[in-house]
Amino acid sequence: MAHSPISILSRVDFNGHPLTEELLSRTFQQLMDEHGYVLLCNVPEEFDPVRFCRALGTFVPNYTGAVVGDVRPEPGMDDVYHAGNTRPLTPHSEGYDFAFTPPRYIALWCITPASGPGGETTLMDTRPLVGALTDVERKQLLETDYAWKTTEGVQRLGLDLKTRHPILEDRDGRDIVRFSCNNLIRDDDDFAAELQSRWHAAFDRDHVAVEYHERDMLVWDNWRLLHARNAFSDRSRHLRRIQIAG
Repeated sequence: MAHSPISILSRVDFNGHPLTEELLSRTFQQLMDEHGYVLLCNVPEEFDPVRFCRALGTFVPNYTGAVVGDVRPEPGMDDVYHAGNTRPLTPHSEGYDFAFTPPRYIALWCITPASGPGGETTLMDTRPLVGALTDVERKQLLETDYAWKTTEGVQRLGLDLKTRHPILEDRDGRDIVRFSCNNLIRDDDDFAAELQSRWHAAFDRDHVAVEYHERDMLVWDNWRLLHARNAFSDRSRHLRRIQIAG
């Protein structure tokens, strides 16, 4: 069941004046700490999303090397699992196939929203799921290295990434979650298979669905939240994307 987002921040105040940089930053961080994501709305044309993201941390290049990536249907990608088509994406974190620490934040902003149904970004906080793990389960997720592969679409770009990481990492008292429904390599009887099923069911039940309007900007904590996407039919849908290190 989809829930509406509640962590929403207007770029302008009740008088239609832009929030001060200090107030914007403070409210953004309060909402991010509480919910793990922030949806910026009422965004004026002069707003600079790249400048805003730069204040959050160091940029991490996308797979092609571009720092600001385009998320829209691409030629020759309709038959594979890939963000560059109109098909749904299953719950995952970003950067599980990176050799280093995954990006802390992911930012998407809308150039052209999809007309018609679909195209929502869906999100779910893993904190309740991690908190519900038994001590034995948590220890297993922290200490077991799993093999990960990259998506079919990225492989088609010429990048066949393979890494080994645990699903759960404790970084100075903060949990980092790596997760994929289809690119985590494991045996069918492995605990990770049951975890994938359990967390996918929780995502279907509890996710937040973000519908975009022009210039809306969504930022989430990638160490904490899983995200996915609903299918859509309007091939003019166009988002831009930045990955940001912690």
